[in-house]
Amino acid sequence: MGISGFLGRRNLSGLDLEVDLPEEIFAGTEFPVRVRLKNRKKFFPSFLISFSFEGKKHVVPYIDPRGVYEFHMMYRYDTRGRKDIDHFDICSVFPFNFFVRCIVYHKKIPVVVYPRPMNCPFPPDFSKKGKAGGSFSTDRTGFYDEMVSIRDYSPGDPLKYIHWKASAKTGVLKTKELTDSSNRPVVIDLDRIKGNREEKISCATHLILELYRMGVPFGLKYGKKFIKPEFSRRQKALILTELALL
Repeated sequence: MGISGFLGRRNLSGLDLEVDLPEEIFAGTEFPVRVRLKNRKKFFPSFLISFSFEGKKHVVPYIDPRGVYEFHMMYRYDTRGRKDIDHFDICSVFPFNFFVRCIVYHKKIPVVVYPRPMNCPFPPDFSKKGKAGGSFSTDRTGFYDEMVSIRDYSPGDPLKYIHWKASAKTGVLKTKELTDSSNRPVVIDLDRIKGNREEKISCATHLILELYRMGVPFGLKYGKKFIKPEFSRRQKALILTELALL
């Protein structure tokens, strides 16, 4: 019994944990959770490690001394909002399957779950000029006319604008950046969208994603709140977070 206890504690000791979540998580949509278990022990491997996350379980059969075992787990949040993760359970039945020993990793990870996008059309009165005669700020020139530069690919960039020749030379995906002389900023007015509160928020989420995909500057209005139009990944994250926490 003493040997079993010693080996069981030794098996779980020296384990380190890294957990990575996607940049964007939407309610009702499964997303991958990347987990890396590291065995920091110099000479002893770890056996039959069970990792638990939000009710999901994955069994790791073996980790070499100073080795790393990486895997992915799929998870889904059904509702929008803040869903902070604060702990992960790591257990094992090693060596004799008589007892289950566990350690709890307290790693607080703040998570904002964006609203579930709901397909809906653009009402004609949504498009209007911004303040100061239609002026708006942007960190990107668009995708429509003449190429002005080549930059690293960002998630959400249209695939048809990938510069394959530059990508092949560098080994990194590159995107053509083109001038845009036609797009006007669009303000999504939440109060003018039809439906109940959740339908309004889900529709606005869909419209923001579509505007970002098209390279159009976008803003948000509801009640007395106004976020002026801008085109950037930061703006997308800002507005989606605003909608998530309403």
